[in-house]
Amino acid sequence: MLIYKIFRSDEWADLQSLSETPGAPIDVADGYIHFSTAETVAETAAKYFAGAEGLVLCALETEGLEPLKWEPAREGVLFPHLYRNIRLTDILWTKPLPLVDGTHQFPELS
Repeated sequence: MLIYKIFRSDEWADLQSLSETPGAPIDVADGYIHFSTAETVAETAAKYFAGAEGLVLCALETEGLEPLKWEPAREGVLFPHLYRNIRLTDILWTKPLPLVDGTHQFPELS
């Protein structure tokens, strides 16, 4: 199953240069990396990245991604949380999330 992480351009640049990251400030504060599913990622973008430009969407495969836990978050929905740094080698693909008329445009997600 694929899960998704949205990075701001500076966070993505840091990951590329360092080969791993503890994530965004909210990830560091919470002690785990926040991810979204295909069903929740657009809401995540609207809620936490409203109006932000230069975002990068990263896809990761859950199989073999350890330690990954599914825990309740918004309205009790289970979200994947990774309890270690994201490594550049964990990422299957990346795509830009352009902002068009105030809404991030997502590629087709599977």
